[in-house]
Amino acid sequence: MAFSLCLPQISLSGNNALQDLVSRMVTKAIQRPLVVTEKALLDIGLLDSLMSALRDAGITPTVFDGVLANPTDKVAEAAYAAFKESNADALIGFGGGSAMDTAKAIRAMAANPDKTIYDFEGIGKVGLVGPFLACVSTTSGTAAEVTSNAVITDTRRKVKMVIIDSALIPDIAVNDPSLMVGLPKSVTAATGMDALTHAIEAYVSIGAHPLTDHSALASISMIAEYLPQAVTNGKDLKAREMMAHGQFLAGMAFNSAGLGYVHSLAHQPGATHNLPHGICNAIILPVVCEFNLPVKEARFADIAVAMGVDTSEMSQAEAAKAAIQAIRSLSKTVGIPAGLHEIGIKESDLAGWVDAAEADPCSGCAPRIATKAELLAMYQAAF
Repeated sequence: MAFSLCLPQISLSGNNALQDLVSRMVTKAIQRPLVVTEKALLDIGLLDSLMSALRDAGITPTVFDGVLANPTDKVAEAAYAAFKESNADALIGFGGGSAMDTAKAIRAMAANPDKTIYDFEGIGKVGLVGPFLACVSTTSGTAAEVTSNAVITDTRRKVKMVIIDSALIPDIAVNDPSLMVGLPKSVTAATGMDALTHAIEAYVSIGAHPLTDHSALASISMIAEYLPQAVTNGKDLKAREMMAHGQFLAGMAFNSAGLGYVHSLAHQPGATHNLPHGICNAIILPVVCEFNLPVKEARFADIAVAMGVDTSEMSQAEAAKAAIQAIRSLSKTVGIPAGLHEIGIKESDLAGWVDAAEADPCSGCAPRIATKAELLAMYQAAF
């Protein structure tokens, strides 16, 4: 069976990777990039090094800082308007997944000026490749700098539109751990568990294959070891660097293998209640793993080993269950809330998300198909 593995043309990782990006942009004769980011990052000076390096290289950047934690259709439209108004010739998504997804949305609209953001929902709807795009990750979670995915909230329907197309894969991906040392503990934990979710869902996905398997297991191992350290001491540069590598590998895995019901279920509270995607994923992850356990027992036993569990005296079934316990333990260690009720969700909210979760594109790679009743039961178990 054939499979595809799509990646950025160039991936820059490690200290000073940001400067390398600027050097490469000079060789491409880029003059007027639009930097897409959040105002909070601009206010704390996190963009200063990038802006200085661009200007020193004779490049004149413009900034769009209207990105929201869960980017919406309105944000995407405003960002695209800023792109056109500035006469930009390139895009730099700078921040977490929200900034990078917004930059990807601009790229899609710039390549298809006769279409709206709503036209791209689903798989393979973008088609044309837009302007040069570099994505600079300041978190270790979403892997949006690696992937063909963008998630934009449709404010009319209050659902997250999942846009998947290889035309969205950035030309250059940047993971510079020096940009991540100031990340708050809560954000470090949420984004790290998001990355773990990517790796685990990719490993048990129906789209998994030998190349994604190795990436996923290596990612799980790195995150299990280094996420607690990164949360405890955000200035631990080794922990930050290893988390950056871990989330990148998870992105490599799920960009080809696909995801599953964790993401399908987590997208809905994010859309209706504007909640952090990583926290929603982390709460729902062990519940979906328990649902998938009967059809992926051997793979969950592998996950247990990757997470550092000594399974030498366990049966396969015991090891598989130990993997789920290790996920719960890691989540608790890094301070993730125990249930959806702790982040403002009401039990009456749950049933209203089932149809959207079932229709979510991520559901297509789930290893075990769930009925609507089973999807609701998973929400209830995560509540």
